[in-house]
Amino acid sequence: MPPAQKSLPLVPQGVSENASQLSLLFEVSQILDRTFELKQVIVSVLFHVATNLALVRGSITLLNRQTGEIVIESSYGLTPAEQKRGRYKLGEGITGRVVQTGEPAIVPNIAREPNFLNRTGARKTELEKEHSFLCIPIKQGTEVLGAFSADIVFGDPVVLDADVRVITVVCSMIAQAVRLRQELAEEKLVLVEENSRLKSVLKENYQPSNIIGKSHAMRSLYELVAQVAPSDTSVLIRGESGTGKEMIAQALHYASSRAENPFIKVNCAALPEAVIESELFGHEKGAFTGAIATRKGRFELADTGTIFLDEIGDLSPSMQVKLLRVLQEREIERVGGSRTIKIDVRIITATNRNLEELLGKGQFREDLYYRLNVFPLHLPPLRERKSDILLLADHFIEKYNKRSRKAVKRIATSAINLLMSYYWPGNVRELENVIERAVLLANNDVILGIHLPPSLQSAESTGTAPSTSLEETMDRVERELILDALKSSKGNYSKAAKTLGITERIMGLRIKKYNLDKDFLKTFV
Repeated sequence: MPPAQKSLPLVPQGVSENASQLSLLFEVSQILDRTFELKQVIVSVLFHVATNLALVRGSITLLNRQTGEIVIESSYGLTPAEQKRGRYKLGEGITGRVVQTGEPAIVPNIAREPNFLNRTGARKTELEKEHSFLCIPIKQGTEVLGAFSADIVFGDPVVLDADVRVITVVCSMIAQAVRLRQELAEEKLVLVEENSRLKSVLKENYQPSNIIGKSHAMRSLYELVAQVAPSDTSVLIRGESGTGKEMIAQALHYASSRAENPFIKVNCAALPEAVIESELFGHEKGAFTGAIATRKGRFELADTGTIFLDEIGDLSPSMQVKLLRVLQEREIERVGGSRTIKIDVRIITATNRNLEELLGKGQFREDLYYRLNVFPLHLPPLRERKSDILLLADHFIEKYNKRSRKAVKRIATSAINLLMSYYWPGNVRELENVIERAVLLANNDVILGIHLPPSLQSAESTGTAPSTSLEETMDRVERELILDALKSSKGNYSKAAKTLGITERIMGLRIKKYNLDKDFLKTFV
């Protein structure tokens, strides 16, 4: 140990006495018996162990079996940011190796341990880098559930050994608590199994009446809509343009307790910056030129109901600040007014923009993002739910049959193939436009491939498949380029070669290859 550290009273007394050890273990057992929810008591267990053993810092990491990732569930002496960085893969660093092997690791001096990652970044000073480090597995039989890690001031090996013994017993008690809770959960499982089965049937059959789609991606979306709709939670709907974000917003409103109250829609991108505040919050008479009367804004009109803010990513920074206040305080002020108006409104937003990218550029407020992104919903693009294309097409045929007084009954195989192979950059909105056009063009009761727009056509359907090979086509293009350059230079090989960026030798070889001799070129001079 460096001389500068010898005079510092850093060596803890530990729990070398049996009475102290028994007292700590009794406290831990009492804590573990308080509640069925293990995560709620882990924090308290860690605190008692850390304070009794005079740990510098400590953490309890748990293994996620699905992802294979080891994360810090609770910590002592770490900031939230440091705890968030504490993520490991199996076999990675000391913690990852302990969880993988189930064997404890004791490092007397972490400054001399090459496998110590300092992933949290908590150990910044040279003194902190010379702490001892313990990592004890939390095991249930042969299964490793996680690990208990601790930093201890480098000191007496006897004290270190005592601390290892106590932490090992604590890990065993945590594992036993886990096993007990699993047994109780299994007993309850029989009672709730039938109820869970009925819920699954309801989720599988649930589908908003205004949305069409039976694909796996859409069924997963319906389940999320069914879960969040009854609450007043803010929802952020993400998806490309034309995927039907407004339809999902309507489904959320009409499946909620606010269904009988107003549903107000606002397209933030369609409103000019000069009027959007007045549109959202209203204005008082005389607030600005043209304000001849007091007018309620969209938030007031949506009171007790739902407001849907589409294209939220296009809001200006100043409007983002005002919207943040509404989300936090649930109150507004009209433009030109000073009276605070309380509102009871559920806020649903949508965007097709990458908000995370806007955050990085400073174009979207981080605090507003987290306020809006409480329950995100992602609408899959049409190309990822192709099994729904024909369902949607049939729906749109029925819709435009009525509007156009037509009697289209089916789609020909050639048209189906084109619909299924197209990329659909405009998603459901583009499909609707395509079907509307096809219904109008159909002369009888069948939509044929020729009734679809040119953008959907293929080489086979239009008879425009290439009649020459790639090499022949490239030779033809090269000959035309060389001939055009020679025309422009009036037969001057050197000038033509320079124009094309090739050498005179290559130019001569190409002229010979394509029979562009001087007699042939004289006609262009």
